[in-house]
Amino acid sequence: MSVPVKSPLTLRLPIRRSNHIHGRTNVKKLRILIADDHELIRRGARVVLHSQPGWEVVGEAGDGWEAVEKAIDLKPDVAVVDLSMPELEGIEAVRKIREAAPSSKVLVLTMHESDRMVQRALDAGAHGYILKSDLTQCLVKAVKVVSSGKPFLTPKVSKIMLEGSLNAERERQQMQRARARTTPRETEITRLLAEGKTNKEIAVLLGIAVRTVESHRATIMLKLGLHSLTELIHYAIRHGITTVQGT
Repeated sequence: MSVPVKSPLTLRLPIRRSNHIHGRTNVKKLRILIADDHELIRRGARVVLHSQPGWEVVGEAGDGWEAVEKAIDLKPDVAVVDLSMPELEGIEAVRKIREAAPSSKVLVLTMHESDRMVQRALDAGAHGYILKSDLTQCLVKAVKVVSSGKPFLTPKVSKIMLEGSLNAERERQQMQRARARTTPRETEITRLLAEGKTNKEIAVLLGIAVRTVESHRATIMLKLGLHSLTELIHYAIRHGITTVQGT
């Protein structure tokens, strides 16, 4: 009696797609330049960045001019730049890197917690701004974001910017209220002082005593919360009292 022969069993296994194809992986490769005058900071940043597959620190710089020169030569995807460096200060280094290597994104890594410094860096062309105290927590994310062309600020830096903006608005309102309290004579004396006139010259022009001018001047400074003639000149220019700075 013959025994029926069964057809061989065919197993269909699911195909697992791999990122590894012919020795390559689909990781994003980035070439990074680190510019900081402190070796310890460069070393720490290098360790953090090298932890990412495909990322390579292609160069390091210890001063501003070296950072610009290496950015031109290496054309990194991202340049991580400090703001306090010798030879060429960081803001100017950022500006020159952006001009000379426009394809390179610039990420500022600094200890400066100032809204004005953040704004200066962004105005110079920086794509992101993080503090050195946040290096280990935020550097990788910051590099990823700016490398894609998007801006990056840490929550702490965003808070600094917001507080700076609110303080500036409060100061503006205070100055407006103070200006509303100044008399026409005080405004005239403010203009003359800003244009470089001395107390004696103002007294002659207005037909009043020098001591009266001095008294008005003291009152103006008190009302406006100013502490020097330079501040008064800047105030007068900002508020349209004068357009010419005295010498």
